[in-house]
Amino acid sequence: WQCFRALCCKGPPPSRPEYDLVCIGLTGSGKTSLLSKLCSESPENIVSTTGFSIKAVPFQNAILNVKELGGTDNIRKYWSRYYQGSQGVIFVLDSASSEDDLETARNELHSALQHPQLCTLPFLILANHQDKPAAHSIQEV
Repeated sequence: WQCFRALCCKGPPPSRPEYDLVCIGLTGSGKTSLLSKLCSESPENIVSTTGFSIKAVPFQNAILNVKELGGTDNIRKYWSRYYQGSQGVIFVLDSASSEDDLETARNELHSALQHPQLCTLPFLILANHQDKPAAHSIQEV
C-alpha cells in the first residue's frame, strides 16, 4: 500500500517557470541552428527562417519560449512588432561575415539596445561561427 501511495499520490511535478525571449540577427547568422541544437533536434534539413518561429527550449529549472525572427532586409523592419512581452534577447551574429554585414549587424544590435521594449532587458550576444577560418576575433567583432 505504501509503495502504491508513494507512486500514485505524489501529484503533478512542480511546474518550471517560463521565460519569453526574442532571438534576432541577420540571415545566416545561425539562429535556427542554435535553437535546433538547444532543443536536441537533428541538424539536418535546417532551413533559414522566413517570418518567425517559436521554440520551447527546456532546461532543468526553466523553459525558454524563444521567438526567432527572420533576418532578411524586408523582415528586419518588422522585428519591433514582436518585442512585446519579451523578457530577454538573444542576438546572434556571424563572426565570419563580411565587414559590410558586420556593420549591418552592429547597426541592428544598437537599434535593438535602444528600443524602449528591449533596452532594460538582458541581452546575450552570440558571436557565432568562430570555428570558421574567416572568423573575426571577439575583439574585432
